[in-house]
Amino acid sequence: MAIVILTILALGFGIILGFIAIRFHVEGDPVVDRIDGILPQTQCGQCGYPGCRPYAEAIAANTADINQCPPGGEAGVQALADLLGRDPLPLNPENGTGDEGLPMVALINEETCIGCTKCVQVCPVDAIVGAAKHKHNVLDTYCTGCELCLPPLCPVDNCIVMRAVEPNIHSWKWPKPASLDEERAA
Repeated sequence: MAIVILTILALGFGIILGFIAIRFHVEGDPVVDRIDGILPQTQCGQCGYPGCRPYAEAIAANTADINQCPPGGEAGVQALADLLGRDPLPLNPENGTGDEGLPMVALINEETCIGCTKCVQVCPVDAIVGAAKHKHNVLDTYCTGCELCLPPLCPVDNCIVMRAVEPNIHSWKWPKPASLDEERAA
């Protein structure tokens, strides 16, 4: 009789615990998801991590600083600082420059390209197309401007350069308004 009662109690508690596990199950870490949502998703590796998600996990684990993402720029550092309640830091120059000007894309001079494929191999978003010993080209819509393809990687001088993407009807953004101090100084 005792074994039957213990078996019924065990089944009852198992069902209750199963219901609680299903009801309160959390997929992933919501903090990592929010941090990953702020990062630019360029997957360039300039932060020292293989992509934006691993960098977000390192920030959440407090093993990486919030200032290692040049494509995110100062605005990205500020957004991460606001989310995590940390003090904003200047961009780490060891990871690259966070030029806040126009977005940049790579441009390959097809006349000097020797088709070595070194740039194709390092492009994290497959924006460079071409085959060995043939001219390469950059697909502007996919290029994130991470600068991983620039010299000294390319053996030909001035073969790959970064150029600003001129705003058009689809990419133009309203300029940030001047602060009151800037207006008074002007």
